Amino acid sequence: MVEMVLLLALGLLSGAYGVMVGAGGGFVFVPALLLLLKLPPEIAAGTGLVVVFLNSISGSMNYIRQKRVHFSISWPIIFGSIPGTFIGTWLLGIISPDFFYWIFAAALFMLGMFLLLKKAPEEPEHSMKAGFFNEGRNRLKAVFLFIIGLLLGTLSNFFGIGGGWLLVPILIYLLKIRPHDATAISLFALSIYSLVGALNQIALGNVNWTACLWGGIGVMIGSQLGAILSTKVPGKWILQMLSFLLIGVSMKLFLSV
Repeated sequence: MVEMVLLLALGLLSGAYGVMVGAGGGFVFVPALLLLLKLPPEIAAGTGLVVVFLNSISGSMNYIRQKRVHFSISWPIIFGSIPGTFIGTWLLGIISPDFFYWIFAAALFMLGMFLLLKKAPEEPEHSMKAGFFNEGRNRLKAVFLFIIGLLLGTLSNFFGIGGGWLLVPILIYLLKIRPHDATAISLFALSIYSLVGALNQIALGNVNWTACLWGGIGVMIGSQLGAILSTKVPGKWILQMLSFLLIGVSMKLFLSV
């Protein structure tokens, strides 16, 4: 009963927070599985990816209704991320658990510090003001986004947390997309490529179904709450929320190794 309530609460928190910052919530749920339930890294990653899929598909439906998802950006990322998920699964099978903890924590800490120290960009008057998407270089844009997707798919399946924690900063700082649209684009892309990764992990038997059930119920509720709250939160707050959470989770992981 205690474990059930804990998983529900974690799912609710990670679901709401994950949808608000466009990262799927896995960066809360997976560390909790590692630290609190003591699951092996491959099981935590596989379970987390299934929960990330449930969270992202639920939240992205709301963002589509809000017309915040730009499909011309999302689809090349998705096409690149699908082969990346298989690369991530392969890496997870050959890397030791201790090394997994260290690189996971280091990646979260560095990204968190970047978001904390980097000045938040000013939000453009229009959501697609970025010149990168107005120059007509369709082939170059598609290749660039495909490569981003390949990287994200690899990281998503390796860490089991989705790739939104990296995609959102890329969209905001490199492509100059306003934070509210970046989170929506990220979550929609995540809902597609996390499904591929989740099915792969299920086939490998890397899923704790008890954690999926109760955590999944929590994230489905939390995702709806997060989509509603996201319309009321300024863009710079979204980045600050993401940075503090990433740094906090990384510190906890460093101390646990």
